[in-house]
Amino acid sequence: MPKSMGDGKPKNFGKTVKRFAACLKPWRWSIVLAIVFMVISSILSVFGPMLLGNVTTSAVDSLTSTGALDWGVISSLLIWLAILYVASAIFNYLQNLVLALVAERYGQKLREQILEKIAKLPVSYFDQHQFGDTLSRMSNDVDTIASSLARVLAEVFSDVIVMIGTLVMMMVISVPLSLISLLVIPFSVFFISKIAKKAQDCFRAQRTILGEVNNIVEEDYSGQLVIQANSYEPQAIEKFGKTNQRLYNASWQAQFFGSMAYPIISVFTNLSYALVCIIGGDLVIKGKLAIGQIQSFLQYVNQFNRPLSGVAQIAANIQGTMAAAERVFNFLDEKEEAPDAEPAQIVKEVKGKVEFHHVDFSYNPEKEIIKNFSVKIKPDMQVAIVGPTGAGKTTIINLLMRFYDPTNGYISIDGVPTREMKRADVRKMFGMVLQDTWLFSGTIEDNLRYGRSGVSHDDVVKAAKMSSIHHFIESLPHGYKTEISEDSDNISAGEKQLLTIARAMVANPPMMILDEATSNVDTRTEQLIQDAFAKLTHGRTSFVIAHRLSTIRNSDLILVMKEGKIVEQGKHEELLKENGFYAELYNSQFADS
Repeated sequence: MPKSMGDGKPKNFGKTVKRFAACLKPWRWSIVLAIVFMVISSILSVFGPMLLGNVTTSAVDSLTSTGALDWGVISSLLIWLAILYVASAIFNYLQNLVLALVAERYGQKLREQILEKIAKLPVSYFDQHQFGDTLSRMSNDVDTIASSLARVLAEVFSDVIVMIGTLVMMMVISVPLSLISLLVIPFSVFFISKIAKKAQDCFRAQRTILGEVNNIVEEDYSGQLVIQANSYEPQAIEKFGKTNQRLYNASWQAQFFGSMAYPIISVFTNLSYALVCIIGGDLVIKGKLAIGQIQSFLQYVNQFNRPLSGVAQIAANIQGTMAAAERVFNFLDEKEEAPDAEPAQIVKEVKGKVEFHHVDFSYNPEKEIIKNFSVKIKPDMQVAIVGPTGAGKTTIINLLMRFYDPTNGYISIDGVPTREMKRADVRKMFGMVLQDTWLFSGTIEDNLRYGRSGVSHDDVVKAAKMSSIHHFIESLPHGYKTEISEDSDNISAGEKQLLTIARAMVANPPMMILDEATSNVDTRTEQLIQDAFAKLTHGRTSFVIAHRLSTIRNSDLILVMKEGKIVEQGKHEELLKENGFYAELYNSQFADS
């Protein structure tokens, strides 16, 4: 059963932050440039309240001394104030632009890393994990990181710079008033630390459940035909509703705790602001501070508290970003396929001699699937593998293709153990036609060229004719250039199977693996598929997983499997004469007739 990743206890938050920062190293100079722009913008904005205070002081002094405003001094100060704010806005825009570019580049890199990781993961990973959860990490989590990165970096750095610059200016005006304003910091830090951990847990749960929701949506969409055929809509809706409710609860809690910091801190900042107004007013009355200075100081208090409140407000974004980053990092840390042997053995001319040497295999240590499996297969033989469900037929193919490696024993091709070859080289030796046909969005010709893009159009047509699908393709409005829909729902099941056979013929591999898929097609199409199979396997070593035993009567060797072991082997007539397990399976399929 596939599982969702990231269900366990959260990893160390500090470790995630350090790794996140380390991943930004390729753009460190861009970030440094953005920080320089931040510093300039913040410093310029810090001088604004002081100039505005000077305007007020000049106006009061001129009115007091002459009874009229000194517009020469005031206009000069206002011009400098306008220049300051315009310059600050320009540098602020530049730092936001640079950080936005960094964020998008980082998101692009993460997606590339995830796709590269997918190519390196073993097949066992995809057997054990949900598709929707992996998709959520590549789309939702990376989008969260990319969209939040620029905003978080800009706000955190600029807020810190503004707070430091503002504090310096506050100290210049009045140390006592500055100390009163700083009283809010210990309370703010205390509440932020308490709330942040809870918010982090909630955001992590939100990301995990979102992966589950994506998985259910993907399953319900792809399996809609089966759902409707079985009138399963109410149960499917109920199942989705429960998971969606869990997502709602987790999202609500995440937003609740993430947003709690701002109103709590606002209480303390407003109290400190009131104290400054009372004490500052007394200092102005006593003549210890000018009216413009107290005005500037009150603006600085607002300017100081605004970043402090901003840090609390973006704490939710930081928690969400780190939760998303942790999920992406967890995926990138998944165990990859064991490296290929170095130096790898190469079979230059594949003849098709395949041997299983006392092969044992288990997906988990508690249950052994394949036990002491040994067989020698000569070149050009057609080998049928039959047996009840769970006998290990598909597992044999997985081992042959090196999707898994045997626990004990080994498999050799032309005398060379597959463990000593590169996985890619082993897989190139085989063409596969599976029971579950797979075609991608694109033209029919693109699908037939899949895996061998350099082949000519004439060779594609030749393969289609041999597969008895050429006439159907030509009957389509655009022939070989006809576009196939995403789910290939504009082509019948039999036509899909014939196309996959043609694709295998275009690839022209030295050996073939066939998983028969004729149970859901009409008799005529079944005969076409069987004829195409015969042409495809002619002159090649081939392995056929047989579901209809009537289709493998002419096989050179039939391996009868039961509970992971070969219990019988031989040709069709020989096995019937033995009147053993194969005869029992064969007769059970034709009991009615």
